[in-house]
Amino acid sequence: MSWFVVLVIIFLYLLFVLFLGSFAGRGRESSVSEYIAANRNLGTVVMYFLMGGAIFSAFAYLGGPGWAYSKGAASYYLLAYCAAGLIPWWVWGPLAARAGKKFNYVTQAQLFADRFQSKALSVIMAIVSILAFIQYITLQMKGSAYVFEIASGGRIPFWAGALIAYLVVLVYVFYGGVRGVAWTNVFQGAFMVITAWVLGLYFAFKLYGGPTEMFRQIAEAKPNHLLVGPGTGMGFAEFTTAVLVSVLGFALWPHLFMKAYTAKSEKVLKQTIMMYPTFAIFMVPVLFIGFAGIMQVAPDVLGAPDRILPWMFSNMQFPSVAIGLILAAALAAAMSSQDTITHAAGAVFAQDLVEVLKKKKHTDQEATLWIRVSVVGFGAVSYLIAIFGGQTLVALLLGAYGSIVQFLPLTIATFFWPRATKAGAICSLLVGVIYNYLIVLKYVPEFLGIHAGIQGLVLNFIVLIVVSLLTKPMNKEHVQKFVNL
Repeated sequence: MSWFVVLVIIFLYLLFVLFLGSFAGRGRESSVSEYIAANRNLGTVVMYFLMGGAIFSAFAYLGGPGWAYSKGAASYYLLAYCAAGLIPWWVWGPLAARAGKKFNYVTQAQLFADRFQSKALSVIMAIVSILAFIQYITLQMKGSAYVFEIASGGRIPFWAGALIAYLVVLVYVFYGGVRGVAWTNVFQGAFMVITAWVLGLYFAFKLYGGPTEMFRQIAEAKPNHLLVGPGTGMGFAEFTTAVLVSVLGFALWPHLFMKAYTAKSEKVLKQTIMMYPTFAIFMVPVLFIGFAGIMQVAPDVLGAPDRILPWMFSNMQFPSVAIGLILAAALAAAMSSQDTITHAAGAVFAQDLVEVLKKKKHTDQEATLWIRVSVVGFGAVSYLIAIFGGQTLVALLLGAYGSIVQFLPLTIATFFWPRATKAGAICSLLVGVIYNYLIVLKYVPEFLGIHAGIQGLVLNFIVLIVVSLLTKPMNKEHVQKFVNL
């Protein structure tokens, strides 16, 4: 009956998170600004965990060990991008916060659509964001499903595990808005960090006597596993461009970009950026778990590499209570990103697509209801993809990053290049996104192993510059509102 004890602990955890998230927004006004941006009133600690929950997710807690197990040193890309992911935000994050406060923006596309005076740009950005969001939400659902499947010894099938997590997140995002997301992430973030360090070090010392001996044995048995380059899990170009596309694209994700609007002040925003690299430190023991499993289980026995973390917990004679707590932490990792992305997906659809295309503006209450309804729809679509799709968690994430990084030229042009025009913005974004997906879908071959998103980004910048210089400059007074923020 050990599986029953494990499941009881996991479901008790889910009930607590459901309660915390659902009541976080209780007593607050029913407005778009409150539901999406918490009336621009979140402090440093909440912001830190809100941003951290986005990275310390299923891809990190489950996909990270999976990559360490299957690809070895290639998994170090996660550490690099965790450490440097918010550095670009230091440049334009405070500017976005000022723009949001001054012009009352609550989504990313509202800023760019206003700067380039284009409803079409808002619609295009919404579609690009939604497609990437679906991949990202799918990633978290797959992670949740793995946890339930292994925790129950196969009694809860993959489809049911994903559905349970989806329904819990759906309820507290529906009622709690961004405050529900924020406060559940504070709890789940602290829970994940503690368990990651305890477990990563435990496996290294229990199975090998310490990290040094663990890596020595791996180096002897599988020397290429600890290298990056030809003949290893990842080539040089593939590795470096995976890091680059992740660093450049990280804070451009709409659900993260929009957090610039939730901070109480620019000081809070900058404190969050300075503190954020510590999440890279928290990632180290997570990778230890994957490396520790290399000498313990054969790939054909394990199945999918992303199962290594729950497999290790379930097959090493842990007490049932400990397994329950550990797997609850893995579930927290998946849910802490699923909630913020689901919330943002609803906001983007309602504000950047429906509201823009509709002739008559919604009232605040109507707009908030649209967001909540959208949350349900996107979760359902992502659930179906999670059940019928076959990619690994990290592969799903990298595929989504390739399209989101195409927002970088728009960001730079909005704040720093007055000569950029509407035609240049629209053409460059379309070229970058379409080229990225042509490579991802295998219609265009990869070039020297360079990430599809980086290839699209180069074309994106070229088209932005050329088309902008060939078209009429925009109104100088209008443009200066953004350049002089």
